[in-house]
Amino acid sequence: MSRTVTVGLDGSPESRTAAEWAAGEARLRGLPLRLVHVWEPVTESMAQDPVIGVATQRHWTERIPRETAEELRLRHPDLEVLSEHQDGFPGELLAAAAEESELLVLGSRGLGRVGGYLVGSVGFSVVARAGRPVVLVRSGWQPDGEAPEGPVVLGVDTTAPDDTVFAFAFEEAERRGTSVRAVRTWSMPPYYVYGFAADPTFDQEWSLQEEAALTEVLKPWRQKYPSVEVTEECGYGSASLRLVEASHGAALVVVGRRRRPASFGTHIGPVTHAVLHHATAPVAVVPHD
Repeated sequence: MSRTVTVGLDGSPESRTAAEWAAGEARLRGLPLRLVHVWEPVTESMAQDPVIGVATQRHWTERIPRETAEELRLRHPDLEVLSEHQDGFPGELLAAAAEESELLVLGSRGLGRVGGYLVGSVGFSVVARAGRPVVLVRSGWQPDGEAPEGPVVLGVDTTAPDDTVFAFAFEEAERRGTSVRAVRTWSMPPYYVYGFAADPTFDQEWSLQEEAALTEVLKPWRQKYPSVEVTEECGYGSASLRLVEASHGAALVVVGRRRRPASFGTHIGPVTHAVLHHATAPVAVVPHD
């Protein structure tokens, strides 16, 4: 498979929004856009139904990637759009599609809704298993046209920084001609709580150490991407809450997901889980070692 930006379609408004975002990303990267729709096997009773049987369902579901491709070609005549229809289980096939792509894009309804790739076990299984970055696009996202985009928000862990996550965020910012907003939060280790309360300067000293660590981690990326403006945000509190707040007006939120051995099962981490549910901007989950 040649390099593509791939989007998973399920016929929902959310997946069509994701397809539009993916089209813009494909144009920025100079890559073809690949639309993938997965038709899951139906139960025996549904297969025998004369009205909604296999043939009828296949007819309507095969229209999803074809019609979406036609719409995108009209809006983006300079973009190469490929479409395909696959039979099988969405979680498995979309995870496989991610391995063949530069980027996989899926639609997300966010918290409290049912269905689609990003709300149940299928969507989170794809995010947890994919070896390539996966971007989740909320249904409320709208293209800004020629208006300047907001910053790329980067969630930073100074204790275990990974080049893969930083590179993704800075490359996205450079493509868009926008800035990186690096967000780092910290909390006091339990064994420091007594000193934190007893010494009024303890909080300030710890804060200064965390700010210095963030600046140091970002230093080589400032040098590598001199055209990308970087703002630092470091403070005490919840990482997920800070990232969700920073997502308002952002072009993209970038978070990492540590690859885990198979014995751990599918897991994306509490911060990433919360950001996927609540962020208003598209969220990129970047796997790393």
